[in-house]
Amino acid sequence: MNRALLIGSCLSIALAACGGGGGGSPSTTPPSGGGGGTTPANPCATALLADESEQPMTGMVAGGERQGVSNKTTLVDGDPRGRVLEAMWIHQAARLRQGSGAVNPSATSESSRLNPRVTTGPVPVSEDVGDIAVVQDQGDIVLPANPFDLRNTGLRFTPSGGGYTVTKIDASFRSTLGTRVVLGDDDSAEIDVPFSFSFYGTAQKTAFVNSDGNLTFGEEDKASTDRNVARLLTGPPRVSPFLADLDPTSGGKIFVNAASDQYTMTWCGVLGFGSAHSVTAQATLLPDASIEFKFADTTTLGDAVVGLSPGRTGDFTAADLSVPNPSSGSGAIGERFAQASTLDTIAAAKKFYASHGDTFDQILFWTDQRVITGGAFSYESTVSNEIHGIGQDIYDLSSEFGSGGRLRSVVVMDWAGKFPDDPNQKFLGENNTLSVIGQEVGHRWLAYMNFKDHTGASSDALLGRDLAHWSFFFNSDASVMEGNEIQDLGGGQFKTIDAVKRYSRLDQYAMGLVPPSQVPTMFYVDTPVSNKVREDAPQIGVTFTGTRRDFLIDDVIAVNGQRSPSASDASKTHRQAFLYIVTAGKTADPAQVAKVDTFRKAWEGFFAAATENRMTAVTRLH
Repeated sequence: MNRALLIGSCLSIALAACGGGGGGSPSTTPPSGGGGGTTPANPCATALLADESEQPMTGMVAGGERQGVSNKTTLVDGDPRGRVLEAMWIHQAARLRQGSGAVNPSATSESSRLNPRVTTGPVPVSEDVGDIAVVQDQGDIVLPANPFDLRNTGLRFTPSGGGYTVTKIDASFRSTLGTRVVLGDDDSAEIDVPFSFSFYGTAQKTAFVNSDGNLTFGEEDKASTDRNVARLLTGPPRVSPFLADLDPTSGGKIFVNAASDQYTMTWCGVLGFGSAHSVTAQATLLPDASIEFKFADTTTLGDAVVGLSPGRTGDFTAADLSVPNPSSGSGAIGERFAQASTLDTIAAAKKFYASHGDTFDQILFWTDQRVITGGAFSYESTVSNEIHGIGQDIYDLSSEFGSGGRLRSVVVMDWAGKFPDDPNQKFLGENNTLSVIGQEVGHRWLAYMNFKDHTGASSDALLGRDLAHWSFFFNSDASVMEGNEIQDLGGGQFKTIDAVKRYSRLDQYAMGLVPPSQVPTMFYVDTPVSNKVREDAPQIGVTFTGTRRDFLIDDVIAVNGQRSPSASDASKTHRQAFLYIVTAGKTADPAQVAKVDTFRKAWEGFFAAATENRMTAVTRLH
């Protein structure tokens, strides 16, 4: 995922209802590409029966499948900057689904745009059990599923005032599918648009058709990271009829009809990754700058993001695309469909702050049911960052979570029951519960820094998964932020000997605990020959060959600038609140609350040791 996150003071959010009713009635707009009267058979039905020997489109530049990348089965995930945008999307859409008030998209005040009125009664306070805040969900924190409800539906997105207006149209697919584009899993093909297509006011002539149910402008998108709202907002400009983890190598076909009067992409019966469910959807770009989406009634996948985005934005409209006149708004627009429950971290934080002071740097959420789906095991969202020189943008969205400016980060640990009772028990590869906490807590500062390599160029070779963890081939001194402790055996031979034990001196520099003078010479292995890739999780006992490249903290500073505030001025106390969320209709399980408290107590000692006693984690509520 692209690491840029443009969410400064210009951030604005315009909302329409999200979720809700059924498929809705098509408008009287005549079919576009299909016949009138009786709905014709979907052309995908015939295409899927055709000979499998078709060749890729002539002149297309097709990318190969990303071999060996382990993101599909990632167990501990970190995407801190994009996640906060997703949390805001989820929260605002949910508030409107619950009927708590509308947001005026034209409001001139940022606070009025970002904070819809609340019409509920007194806010229930959380109940502290020792130093665990037990927060009761009342249907406002653990949100129900939002099933996909656009089958046999057509949508038209028409440019309007810097954004788009969405209306219902006939659902008939355009009958000419064009040429099959053969794509692998997590793959992309560059296919020119035959006319100048205006997208959010920018003329586009080249497009990348991505296997995961979307098209991007300016750059391809082969990433294996979550196909979520954060990716829609923070990635490149995107047309997304069905952004989901799709795998055309397992079943289905993708077609492009690049004609002078239309540019139509069709995903015919493409299977979800590791799934027997599929999607049949069509998207068409038209010379008048409008865009059409069509969805077949044979679509059985239920998790997707449907919409448009100008890319790298925090301005969006969360819409209910199933109603007769869905929505209009500036910035990105669309709907997030999910088959599973979702945690509204903003609502949970606000309920916590209703009975607790604004004295915490970080909130950790534990739940009594699974609220994370997909490949991630736990995740962190950085809601505010004022630190220069660590590879993060400077922004402050803490007020969205109910904080007056103290809160910096929230962590969703997920269901407490999926962690072993013993916080030191090894699971998830080389991890234990404490190292998992250590990684998610560490994302408040880490790991995003590029450096000046031996050629003098800025490089991300130290980074691995999501460009937010250390590379498998970086000698990270067994950092909880991944990488490994790597032993140089000589002669270009290397072996991993330890993992996920501590925060390295480079980590501690980014955390504001040591000055540059206390960071020793470091190294990574260039051009490694291994069955591992840099995105892989750490593993002890792996041998490989390559070229050792030493570098200094000065090479990190050369790209990122000096850390500010410096170690002499940075705080050495990290205040955290441990919250346990109880689903509506349930009562807190004392044994699970006690289990979370066991983790909390053990974490304080682990954190002290991991930082060489340079920082203290204070987890008391009062």
